[in-house]
Amino acid sequence: MELELHALDDYRRLLFDEGLVVETNMGKIDTKVSKISYNSKAVEDGTLFVCKGIHFSPKYLLDAINSGAIGYVAEKKFDEVDSSVPYIIVNDMRKTLALIANYYYGNVWKYLKAVGITGTKGKSTTTHFMKFILDEHMKELGSDIRSAYLTGIHNYDGVIDEKSHLTTAETFELHEHFYNAVQSGIKYLTMEVSSQALKYHRTYGVGYEVGCFLNIGQDHISAHEHKDFNDYFTSKLKLFDQCKIACVNLDCDHADEVLEAAKAGKNVEKVYTFSQKADCDFKAYDIKPGNGGIDFKVKCDSFDEAFRIEVPGLFNVANALAAVTMSAALGISVSAIKKGLELAHVSGRMEKAVKDGKIAIVDYAHNKLSFETLFKAMKQEFPERKIFIVFGCPGGKAYDRRQEMGELAGEYCDKVYLTEDDPAEEKVIDICHEIEKYVKKYDCEEEIVLDRTEAIRKAIHEMDDNTVLLVAGKGHETDQKRGTTYVPMKSDYDTVKEIFSSL
Repeated sequence: MELELHALDDYRRLLFDEGLVVETNMGKIDTKVSKISYNSKAVEDGTLFVCKGIHFSPKYLLDAINSGAIGYVAEKKFDEVDSSVPYIIVNDMRKTLALIANYYYGNVWKYLKAVGITGTKGKSTTTHFMKFILDEHMKELGSDIRSAYLTGIHNYDGVIDEKSHLTTAETFELHEHFYNAVQSGIKYLTMEVSSQALKYHRTYGVGYEVGCFLNIGQDHISAHEHKDFNDYFTSKLKLFDQCKIACVNLDCDHADEVLEAAKAGKNVEKVYTFSQKADCDFKAYDIKPGNGGIDFKVKCDSFDEAFRIEVPGLFNVANALAAVTMSAALGISVSAIKKGLELAHVSGRMEKAVKDGKIAIVDYAHNKLSFETLFKAMKQEFPERKIFIVFGCPGGKAYDRRQEMGELAGEYCDKVYLTEDDPAEEKVIDICHEIEKYVKKYDCEEEIVLDRTEAIRKAIHEMDDNTVLLVAGKGHETDQKRGTTYVPMKSDYDTVKEIFSSL
């Protein structure tokens, strides 16, 4: 589809109608906007420049104008710029970004069947389960076009195929992904929808065919994220105002409130529930781990079938059940669901390596809920084995994790190796010492090894064939955030495989 270019005044009217305009100076109102950007280095003739970010400098705006920007959108007027330059001053930049991105790309998401998934844990895994299922569905329809997916691990939209640093892309990038998918002939797109994206309107105006709520736990609560649990919880519940079909996990905390919010969603036409315990629309039962995967059955009004996932971790049954529920809601065949789940794999999520009886599992678990779930799964699946763990905590955010993860590691593990995990502008040793005091509450051996690779190496050499080693927190990632810079490194799984190969 070709993008229809709109005049500068069309953007003013759009924002005015939404009550966002504070002041304007439009100049030639019929001037066409050929591009929108908040990167002064990407500006070209015809660009409407957006002034955003806490570190924004008037110099960026001057550079943009010199490069061909025809006007700017900002939350304040810049006196450094010639008064003849058109501007639109707004009172809410985040909502403004969502509206103008959606307008520029012509509501392109409407040409997709988009699936949005939120939750404290399991978003990436569930998104990948859906991706594999939808790919099989397209094959059954005789198409070789893959589905698009946007996660904190990787993004694929038919044009862009790249590693991701954000759980949910920034607003303009998100709509670009939608546009690329439609241009590539893609019919389905599945994405993680973070609490931050919902709170700060990154997905504002986007409609999802299906929205799924996986779970909720105490996380992302800090001065830089959510001020308290209620802010975190209510942010996630906003997904239900953007979806046509709502899917709810009745096994999650606050399930009654989640279900109530789903039923009250502004555009929700149908609500489906899923559970391993409660009465629901899609019930998982007869769950049996074995041979590196898990077999389970699902019963609903239209089928009672056996499924299998080839990934360990009993907690992944909930993620797979969510995918079964969403797929059935989309009218996907049972055969496509079965094959997709069996083929599905997720980089950095429950990746297992085995050597001479030693078992190491690499997982992205990085908060209280995911840690607790991981440990309980290991106790169930490897009841006779000791548990070693290598992990750290990030610097500059989510400070509660240090106590929560330290206490859980101390409670469940036989030995803990504390190490680096994106320290940013904090010292690794300081972070480790803070976690250490909580591990020491329990009868658990612990050791600080600042270099992550060496920590993994030491743990592997000290474990025996009656031990399962967990390497947690980084998952698929191939860098460390030191200061404000991302430093390249091998992924935890590649590190484990390399050390295993040298044994």
